[in-house]
Amino acid sequence: MHIFRPVLIATLLACTTAPGMLASQTLIEDFTMQPETRWRFFSDGVMGGISTGQVEMRQEGSVAFARMTGRVSTANNGGFIQMRLDLQAPPPDGTQGLRLVVRGNDQRYFVHLRTSGTVLPWQYYQAGFDVTGTWAEIRIPLDAFSPSGALLRAVPRVGSLRSVAIVAFGRDHDAEIELREIGFY
Repeated sequence: MHIFRPVLIATLLACTTAPGMLASQTLIEDFTMQPETRWRFFSDGVMGGISTGQVEMRQEGSVAFARMTGRVSTANNGGFIQMRLDLQAPPPDGTQGLRLVVRGNDQRYFVHLRTSGTVLPWQYYQAGFDVTGTWAEIRIPLDAFSPSGALLRAVPRVGSLRSVAIVAFGRDHDAEIELREIGFY
């Protein structure tokens, strides 16, 4: 029984939620365990655009987070930079929305969700949110996400979610956004 004690403790800790979180929340990233292996950066350069940027994993005291910075340009039919996380599994049944803890440069940003039904690269579900220079929790209900085209369902299905991305999108601007936590509620 002694040998299994650390495994049992680790399992119990993994099943609990962070302080202040409700039991019905699912944390998918807090940037403490090699997040650079899971997050990918994309720009409109993949389709001929000229937007530039980067994602850095950072630490301030005990707070770990991802920082995306760059310049979004709508030239050459472009207009986005993003950091994307592929989900290891869909969120649990009953999930109502997405929860973020973010701060940034007083701009509007977006979350893009991709599902098993968003087959083409330009298909996604999008919802906007605003950031300030102070860490804040943002909750976005799934029914607030709009499909990028007429061929997609009106609201993404929880069981079909495949990735989530934080996106600077749609207008010429300097992007600076930091993400400390992301999860579902």
